[in-house]
Amino acid sequence: MAIVSSHQPSPDPLLQPRLTPADRDPVRPEDTLRPQKLQDYIGQKELKEVLAITLAAARARQEPLDHLLFYGPPGLGKTTIAAILAAEMGGNFYLATAPALESPRDIAGYLVRLQRGDVLFIDEIHRLPRVTEELLYPAMEDFRLDITTGKGRAARITSVPLPRFTLIGATTRIASLTAPLRDRFGLVQRLRFYEVDELQAIVLRTAQLLPVPITPAGAQEIAQRSRGTPRIANRLLKRVRDFALVYGHATITAEIAATALERLQVDPQGLDWTDRKLLTTMIERFQGAPVGLDTLAAATGEDPQTIEDVYEPYLLQIGYLQRTPRGRVATPAALAHLGYTRDPGQQIPLSTEI
Repeated sequence: MAIVSSHQPSPDPLLQPRLTPADRDPVRPEDTLRPQKLQDYIGQKELKEVLAITLAAARARQEPLDHLLFYGPPGLGKTTIAAILAAEMGGNFYLATAPALESPRDIAGYLVRLQRGDVLFIDEIHRLPRVTEELLYPAMEDFRLDITTGKGRAARITSVPLPRFTLIGATTRIASLTAPLRDRFGLVQRLRFYEVDELQAIVLRTAQLLPVPITPAGAQEIAQRSRGTPRIANRLLKRVRDFALVYGHATITAEIAATALERLQVDPQGLDWTDRKLLTTMIERFQGAPVGLDTLAAATGEDPQTIEDVYEPYLLQIGYLQRTPRGRVATPAALAHLGYTRDPGQQIPLSTEI
C-alpha cells in the first residue's frame, strides 16, 4: 500500500492565479459611451420617430420586434441602435459579424441559444456566405432551424423550432444584399450623416462621460471636423484630450481643439491628408480633367475600393468631388478650399453628375 504524506506543499500562487473583482468585471469610462435608451440617442430624428412607433406597437401586441435592416456609411450608430432596441424590449443582445459566420454551424450556434424577444445583430450582413444566408431564410420567416444530417440518399433534414426573435442586420452596401434576404426584413431604414449641432451634442455628452472638461466652442470645433460621423467625433475628442493633457491644458477650448487637430492634419472641413492627396492629384497631375478610379488609385497608391468606400462618400457629400461619365473631377469648391485659383483655360467644364 502506498504511503501518502499528509504534508502537501502549498501551491505556488504564480502558477494558480486568482481573478480579482476588477479582472472579472473591468469598468472603464469608454464602456458607457453608447446610450442605453432611445430617448438618449442623439441625432437621426426621423429614424427615432419610426423606431419609437415600432417599439410602442410591439409592446402593445406583446410581441418581439420585426426584423430590421439598417444601412448607411460606417460609424453612424447602427450597432448602437440595435443594442438600444434590445434593451428597450428587455431581451438579450447578441452581436456577430458576417465574415466570422463562415459555415452554417456558426450561425446555428447563435440561433439555438436565442430566447423569445432576443436580438441577434449581424454587422456587414451583405458579406454572409450564401450557404449561411440560406439557413436564415426559414429562421426569419417560420422561426425554425433546418439541419441537414447525413449525405447523399441518407441525408435527412431535421427542423428545430426557434423562439420568436429579432434579427437586425447592418450594412454599408445595401445593393450587395441578395433580394431574398433583403425582402425578409420588415423594416429597412437608412442612417444619414449628422449635422454639426448634433455632433456637438455628442461630443459634449462623451466629454462628460470620460470626463474631459471642454467648452461648447471646443466641442463645436471638433464637431465641424468630424465628417458628419459620431465615431470620428469621439475619436477626435480622445486625441484632443491627449494633446490637452500632455501640454497642460485643463479645459479644451476652440483654440486648443483647432491646434490639436491641425497637428493631426485634420483641416476645418474634416479633410485628412489622404483626402487632400486625392484632390491635389486630380488638380495638379491631371489638370482638372476627369480621372478614372483605377488611374486615381495608381497615382495615389491607394486601393480603389478604399477610395470608393471610405473617402469618396464624404467628398461627394460636401461637394468637393463629382462623378462624371468620364471619371472623377475636383469641383470649384475643392479648388477654393485648397487655395487654387481656377484657370478657365486649364479646367475642363464639369459634366452632369451620375
